[in-house]
Amino acid sequence: MALYITDECINCDVCEPECPNEAIFQGDEIYEITTELCTECVGHYDEPQCVEVCPVDCCLPDPNHEESEDELRAKYEALTA
Repeated sequence: MALYITDECINCDVCEPECPNEAIFQGDEIYEITTELCTECVGHYDEPQCVEVCPVDCCLPDPNHEESEDELRAKYEALTA
């Protein structure tokens, strides 16, 4: 599934440059993730990089956008084609 950033985000700017799909952007109040671009780093890394670098653990699986590993890989392939 795609990830999302909770309102616990402290706007530390650490996650945005780590996203290989440029899915993370500065929203009105906190950073946000564009669901259509988030592959949980499938195809790039073994673990989602935003989760790895977030100091407050606010990057979580989005229950509203569940995707299988195969769906995430297909999204990665479409984005990098």
